[in-house]
Amino acid sequence: MSTLPSPEQRLYAIVEQGLCIGCGLCQSVAGKDKVQVIKTTQGYQQPVVVGELDHDTVNKIYATCPGTCIEGLPEKLVEPDTRVDNVWGPWRRMARAFAGDENERHIGATGGVLTALGVYLLKSKQVNFILHAKSSTRDPSFGDRQLSFSEAEVIESAGSRYGPTATLIDIDEVLDRNQPFAFIAKPCDISALRNYARHDERVDRLVKYWLTMVCGGYGTPASTRAFYQRIGIEPEEVTALRYRGYGCPGPTRVETKDAVKEVHYLDFWGDDESMWGLPFRCKVCPDGIGEAADIAAADTWPGGSPNRIDSETDPGVNAIVARTRAGEELVAAAVADGALSIEYDITADDMSIYQPHQMHKKYAAWARHQGLADEGRIKPETARLRIKELSEELPEDINDHQRNGTRKRIQDGKVGEPTPEIWRHQ
Repeated sequence: MSTLPSPEQRLYAIVEQGLCIGCGLCQSVAGKDKVQVIKTTQGYQQPVVVGELDHDTVNKIYATCPGTCIEGLPEKLVEPDTRVDNVWGPWRRMARAFAGDENERHIGATGGVLTALGVYLLKSKQVNFILHAKSSTRDPSFGDRQLSFSEAEVIESAGSRYGPTATLIDIDEVLDRNQPFAFIAKPCDISALRNYARHDERVDRLVKYWLTMVCGGYGTPASTRAFYQRIGIEPEEVTALRYRGYGCPGPTRVETKDAVKEVHYLDFWGDDESMWGLPFRCKVCPDGIGEAADIAAADTWPGGSPNRIDSETDPGVNAIVARTRAGEELVAAAVADGALSIEYDITADDMSIYQPHQMHKKYAAWARHQGLADEGRIKPETARLRIKELSEELPEDINDHQRNGTRKRIQDGKVGEPTPEIWRHQ
């Protein structure tokens, strides 16, 4: 009798081993008649097998899933005069910038750069629509895939989403439109769609700009429920959740049928990184900085976190990393149009001051992945992210600590999820 895993078991292994980020791409790859990415009993968006899978389909999922395959910028986009920093990757320009429009700057995350670029691309008719995320109408903590065809729709979708968001759940239908568009999403979503471009030539032809935020991860369903309870609200009563925006970072706003409560952004996340409640995939992420995008936008808080006083009046400034010629030219054109304002240029050293947790996680990624392999888990395949080279810069005891820490978490049962089951209340 064969002991080889079935196609279904292989797909579920990605979830069970804590590597699913809920991007939705596997539904597009397999087809909705075989796989559906929906809310499961654990509170995440995860794939549930609803039809008959075959190994070829699962092979394609493994080759495109951002939990199993994460790559940096395609080599063809790294021109000879592009600088490459071991931590921060390829870059042609780094600068502090913010939206030229005061309203966009105020309502957007940090300085509103991604909102401003989305508006500018539509206004200048360089794309027909923006594929991005907006606050979910189904679950307040989730994000929904959004196609924005107007400037107003982009602005309506402004602000960060720190919950499950299946941005690529119907990417084939989006590509079937045969219209040029820009993609604004998390780094793992960008990586997933870059992977998919190797299987569908329409991606590179139709996605004109790839824009991302430097991402520290999102809150687990359990940590979000705990937050609601800390501020005296029952999770089932919540009708709307705004994580940030309307300031830098702006208040976290929770609405129920009868009340509105606003608290500081740090009341959601905690005052330091040790308090972040993140999915395991985010803890072993080798690319939270968006290396596969044309432009990445980041917070600019020295030490990586806002303080409780200055954030009340901070108008918001993003750090932007233009990685490709297309990204560099887009920044220049947006500045010339007034859509963006540049304060001054910065360097990779400045980025590490603003985002120290990204620097530390990048250095740790290789050893953490080796810990996964040691325990017989899926080890993500990576390319053009230099994580092995970074690990070689560290003392051996530091690498051992990261590697053994991952192993211990697995041995203690702290890594992984149950086999996905449909949320019973759907």
